[in-house]
Amino acid sequence: MNIVVFGANGPTGRLVVRLALERGHAVTAVTRNPGFFPFGDARLRVVAGDVLEPETIRPLLAGQDAVLSALGVPYSKEEIATYSSGGRSMIDAMHEHGVRRLVCVSSSAVDLAAGPHGGFFFERVLQPFVTNVLGKTLYDDMKRMERIVVASDIDWTVMRPSGLFDADAVSDYRAAERYVPQKFTSRIDLADAMVRQLDDRGFVRTTVAVGTVAGTPSVAQLMMREAFKRPPRPAEPGAPAVESRGGAASRSATGKEATE
Repeated sequence: MNIVVFGANGPTGRLVVRLALERGHAVTAVTRNPGFFPFGDARLRVVAGDVLEPETIRPLLAGQDAVLSALGVPYSKEEIATYSSGGRSMIDAMHEHGVRRLVCVSSSAVDLAAGPHGGFFFERVLQPFVTNVLGKTLYDDMKRMERIVVASDIDWTVMRPSGLFDADAVSDYRAAERYVPQKFTSRIDLADAMVRQLDDRGFVRTTVAVGTVAGTPSVAQLMMREAFKRPPRPAEPGAPAVESRGGAASRSATGKEATE
């Protein structure tokens, strides 16, 4: 299958690209800085594009079968429009070229009524602060994106991970319509769930919650890990660099990440 990956140079996007290639798909990886993609493959095409500049992405959808979006931005006090504007740009380009399948990333934080993910402190103190104060502009825009996607006539699936963290391999994670109780999702589990949607029609035109069951950090561990995370080293001359798409400031205390 020929697929396009937006947000391809973010931490989840790179995993989506890698897993899609491993499963035999031909991948067009879209990034604002194509010269800084960390790996290559005979079936991989890395191209420049920005969903906020629709004219740069429209030609990229020609001949494609599906779109996977791992777009993301950091938390900000300013209004955010990347998700909603990007979603609209992708869907318009899909219509232009007759592409039907879209899989995009949102967050469990946009639908707190779906079900609980923790105890009293998490549910009544920490999560409301993150969603209503720290990440309000981001989650508001994710909600706008979801409304745009749901209102479209394409075959969409919205993926809702919880707190994102790094893991080495795909695990025995859970995926279900709208809600799973796990409060954390490894990026590689999320990427695996996204790529699986290319062949699985079971979640077409619905939201899918994804949660990692084993090997997850505690909220305190994730906070400490992010607080003391070292910034990435500059690339050596001639070495491939990895595009930086955020850091500790872009992650919430619950692990809800706004950077893909």
